[in-house]
Order: sequence, then structure tokens, then C-alpha cells
Amino acid sequence: MAKTENDASVLANIQRLVGEEHRLFERGELSPEETHRLAAVQAELDQCWDLLRQRRAKREFGDSPSDAHARPADVVKKYIG
Repeated sequence: MAKTENDASVLANIQRLVGEEHRLFERGELSPEETHRLAAVQAELDQCWDLLRQRRAKREFGDSPSDAHARPADVVKKYIG
């Protein structure tokens, strides 16, 4: 994800990833490659949601949302909720 993304592009990416996630879930039993792809999609979704939350929080508190950045997947996957 690029640092210069705006909320609309982050949301569009989220929608694209959710669509892919749903298509994979609908297949039922997944091949090892599909299972790997599903995990990658879910990790990227976590990163996108985190970035969107950061942007909104920065805006709420008077900071520039463009200062938000995507955090590593291994960081955001530890978040709950």
C-alpha cells in the first residue's frame, strides 16, 4: 500500500479484498495455494483496516491523514477487534 493513498482508495482496496475472500470461502475446501492466498488476503485486509483507522484518527485529532502508514502484517494481526 502506498503512503499517498486516500480513504477512498483504501476502501476500494478493502472491497476488492473482501470480494476475493468471499470467493475463496465459497469454494469450500481449498488447495494449499488457495489456503495460502486466503491467509495473504486476510493479512492485507487487516493492514488496510488498520491504515483506514489511523487515517481517521489522525484527521479527528487535527493531524494529516497522509502521515498514516501501513504497518507490517505481523503487527496488525495481533490486534483484537
